[in-house]
Amino acid sequence: MGIDAHESPKHLRLSLAAAMSLGFRPGQFYRGARLHCLNLLLTYEDGCHANCTYCGLARGGGAYAERSFIRVEWPTYATGEILARARERKSNFERVCLSMIMHPAALDDTLELTGRLSRECDQPLSVLVNPSAMRDGDIEELRSAGADMATVAVDAATPALFDANRGKAVSGPHRWERYWATLEEAAVAFGRNRFGCHLIAGLGETEREMLATVQRLRSMGGRSHLFSFNPERGSALEGNDPCRPDHFRRVQLGRFLIDYDIVDFNSMEFDEHERVVGFGLKGAELDRLVDSGVPFMTSGCPGKTRLCACNRPFGDGPPSDIRSFPFNLDDQDVLQVRKQLATYPEVPAASVLDVEA
Repeated sequence: MGIDAHESPKHLRLSLAAAMSLGFRPGQFYRGARLHCLNLLLTYEDGCHANCTYCGLARGGGAYAERSFIRVEWPTYATGEILARARERKSNFERVCLSMIMHPAALDDTLELTGRLSRECDQPLSVLVNPSAMRDGDIEELRSAGADMATVAVDAATPALFDANRGKAVSGPHRWERYWATLEEAAVAFGRNRFGCHLIAGLGETEREMLATVQRLRSMGGRSHLFSFNPERGSALEGNDPCRPDHFRRVQLGRFLIDYDIVDFNSMEFDEHERVVGFGLKGAELDRLVDSGVPFMTSGCPGKTRLCACNRPFGDGPPSDIRSFPFNLDDQDVLQVRKQLATYPEVPAASVLDVEA
């Protein structure tokens, strides 16, 4: 632990949505959205020691305290003050999530904070772990300290993309094999449906590659939490285009079908560009699922009453271009999603939903 009084474990960063929900920051959410998970992030004066191309927290990116993460500001507050406000407003939340970063002190501080959060917050606790800062057996220690779920931010869908954006290719500390080994440990320590991984669509993967990775995790017993790539200010990829909406919508729908054991990856059909052209369901069944809007809502750890408590309002797209809906979709939202699902650039137009009708 460093000497800065504003470092973890005495201090934590809050997502802007969490800061607003706890009354630290003023503001209202678009269309009355509400945050259902208290998102917390470790913080240190010298920041994160990783170098992920898409992340605003990557080392060497300027003053750490001023950098954004997942496109939004993460202000820092005293841990005790955060917990006090969380207890006052606990009806707003159904889960707490503590996220590690790459730092020598991160593991010990995460273990300490996990114990404190589990004692002082009357909510289920997830820990987003950093495998590169952990040893064998640390996952079990986190469970024993009070975490009820563990997630791993694999982010990239293939080994090559992982290395290009997080590993040796960018002088980063992360290794694909280590991340999946940690997921295997989480499967043993936490059990089926109690662990998962983050995946970012739009880093260069095909739809087939992404959904094959989703299936790999599901076959282990975990579920995927999907993000749409949106360039982060100050990151190495800040000049890149966002994930195409059609790509994201088809991956969202495929992920939901796999994660909730409705369809297996091997039942899906792909075109020559590895884009989904068949989801393995009859047209009427698929129509009902699309009309519900549920597959296109934010995916994340569950709450006491919610399929996804960690709904991260507008974390991967602005209100003008919602990618992961933090609330139930209305008819206009579903219509827009249907149009996006049926878009195949540079391929003769055909509706995905007509393919299996």
